Amino acid sequence: MRAFVTKLVDLTQKNTEEITRQWAKDVKTNQRTYTYHDAPEDKIILQAKDFYLNFQEMFFHEAPYEQAEEIFEKYADDRYKEGIPLHEAMYALILMRRHMWLYAEFQSLFNAEVEHRQAVESLSRTILMFDYIMYIIARKYWKLMKLELLEKQANN
Repeated sequence: MRAFVTKLVDLTQKNTEEITRQWAKDVKTNQRTYTYHDAPEDKIILQAKDFYLNFQEMFFHEAPYEQAEEIFEKYADDRYKEGIPLHEAMYALILMRRHMWLYAEFQSLFNAEVEHRQAVESLSRTILMFDYIMYIIARKYWKLMKLELLEKQANN
């Protein structure tokens, strides 16, 4: 499976620019990510580039959850400070995952029958990494919201 995961991650790394631009176009027009619609394209492109570059590091780390925690708490903190609602920040990640896989599929990365089974295993691993990311981001948003509420109560 590792060879196919490596193929997917390598393909994503080599084509980050194209995948990111496709994602940015999607997130700026998708009805589920309306806060992104007026955001400067260069700013959201940077967001996706950072994501894809950090994703590779997390994917092959010995402790992927801990690595995800370190990387994606910052993602959550940044999106929160930008005023992106949690549901939109998470849907933007769903679109990142989708664009990564659509690009791989479009490139016929996994086309032999034997490779298909291994591609499914790769997909399972990718989904696990995204599950970690989603949990970490939702937890960080909750902490930030709780902190903001406590600060408001202290100021009243």
